[in-house]
Amino acid sequence: MQLYDKNAFDCSRITANNYSTSFSLGIKLFKKKYRPGIYGIYGFVRFADEIVDTFHNHNQKKLLINLREETYKAINDQFSTNPILHSFQYVVNEYNIDHEYIDAFLNSMEMDLTHQEYNQEEISRYIYGSAEVVALMCLRVFYKNRNKEFDKLVHPARKLGEAFQKVNFLRDIRADYIENKRIYFPGIEFENFSEEQKKEIENDIAADFEEALSGIKELNRDVRLGVFLAYTYYLKLLEKIKKTTADDILTQRYRISNPTKLMLFVNNLIRHKLGMI
Repeated sequence: MQLYDKNAFDCSRITANNYSTSFSLGIKLFKKKYRPGIYGIYGFVRFADEIVDTFHNHNQKKLLINLREETYKAINDQFSTNPILHSFQYVVNEYNIDHEYIDAFLNSMEMDLTHQEYNQEEISRYIYGSAEVVALMCLRVFYKNRNKEFDKLVHPARKLGEAFQKVNFLRDIRADYIENKRIYFPGIEFENFSEEQKKEIENDIAADFEEALSGIKELNRDVRLGVFLAYTYYLKLLEKIKKTTADDILTQRYRISNPTKLMLFVNNLIRHKLGMI
């Protein structure tokens, strides 16, 4: 069984490496004991996200229903022949991940199949389920059976997840609208996206990042650098978006180049060794 467990977590690790250089580099900076848990979470949320964003020629609603059923069966059985679900159930059971987080996440994935526009209450609920609870799952891995420290960091962890998600929304605004007819910003019309609206969104995200940073500074040193690296990647992406116009955002997708990511990686590593992070 030990070999099967290792193989399952390897599948989740490969998934993270294939889908996100930003997060996979951050995970590599965690102390080794924390990495499998984070890989297990990432693999699960990545595959769920693929159902709603990629599998358009399939019955996506049915696939999500099946995923929910198979996920809880794996958790209850403490086993799955699906390696991604097997690694995720292991994390859920080992770290006592609140099942409410899992429900909220899957509910947000279902919203992607039914909503094209969101009001403020709906988008807050969506962001909580799609991003904030993922941050809380990771936080639980960082603070297993350490409820006092966990509780202290809940708010900044949620803010970090919220900031990441909003940056993704802004970066992908064109793709979300063209490919899926989704607008995640309440009151925004794609055809009439203005400079004022863009600036308001950017200021809102910057405030989320500011609140998140206070929590990152309080994280235990074994994981702080990895989280801070992801934070700096997304902050750099926001800064890049701020330099563009509203029209530019609607015509292209912005990203951080690999050389810039490497520069941030090295810079943060040096600062961490010097005790500056």
